[in-house]
Order: sequence, then C-alpha cells, then structure tokens
Amino acid sequence: MAKMLYSATMSLDGFIAGAGGDMSWLQEHIGPNPAVQELISEIGALLVGKRSYSGDDPHRGDPEREGKAFGGGWDGPQFVLTHHAPAEPVPGVSFVGDLASAVAAAKAAAGDRYVNIIGADVARQCLEAGVLDEIFVFVVPVLLGDGVRLFDHPGGTNVKLERIGLSEAAGATNLRLRVV
Repeated sequence: MAKMLYSATMSLDGFIAGAGGDMSWLQEHIGPNPAVQELISEIGALLVGKRSYSGDDPHRGDPEREGKAFGGGWDGPQFVLTHHAPAEPVPGVSFVGDLASAVAAAKAAAGDRYVNIIGADVARQCLEAGVLDEIFVFVVPVLLGDGVRLFDHPGGTNVKLERIGLSEAAGATNLRLRVV
C-alpha cells in the first residue's frame, strides 16, 4: 500500500515559499540532486493543496517546465484538495473536496509507490489526521526571512520524527524523516 510523503525544498530558516507564496527564490536552487531524482522515481501520485496548485511556479516563464510537476520531471495522477473545483476538467487532475477522500483516491492511484504531498497546509492536515508517514526536506543555503513555513502550528506542538536518511548534493542537504 502507498505511503504518504511530504517533500519540499526549504530555506535554512524554515520557509518553503517566500512572502505571498512567492516561489521565484527557488529557481536558483534547482539543480542536480540525486535524492530528488530518486524520489521522483518512487512517486505514484500527488496530493496537492489548492494554493500550491494555483499558486506561483518556480518555472514561471519557461514554457517547457511551467505548470508541470517537478518541472516536467514527473507525470501521473494528481489530486487537488479543494472545496472549489474548476468548472472545466483538467486532464490528469482530480479535484477532491475532503481530506479522507483525497488520501484514499491518491493512495489507490499510487499503488505501492509514494503519494507525494505538495503544500504545507495539506501536509499539516495529513499529519493531524495521522496519515503522514514521511517527510523529505531539501534544505538549501538561503535565508528568506518570511513566507510559508514547512510546518506551522500556532500555539506549538511536539511531533516526534526519526531520521531515516541524510545526504547532500552540491546545493542542498537532504533530510528524510519518518513520523513516529
């Protein structure tokens, strides 16, 4: 059965998007990373938050990569968690109104591969629902100072994680964790 994995590239100060959801900061940090390539080969489906799906794209302006998962490096079924599905269908994308249905559909589509979660709020919801299995973070050497945090829980919480992998690439330190 599929496992649920939250993956993201993060600044050293904990942000996965800049102020206002800006993703342009990421462009200069996208580069060869064997851990990312391995992850992409393990993904069977994506579970994406509506803000991530509709938001800024680090490949904006690149017609060959813009709007494509992992800049065109991955192709497969995508499930967008939203209460406001578009009127027109989008090929390869299913819009789902509740977390339990979205998780079930994405896991069924992924088979024995990972469901990769894209979006901090969806990842938080999965963690709170007890369905998040792993977190894979690619920490890049930049300080953003503001933006969307990897994990935000006002009032705080204490989520136990176990490190299951640590590697590095030219422009990132890769940290893989299991939710205990």
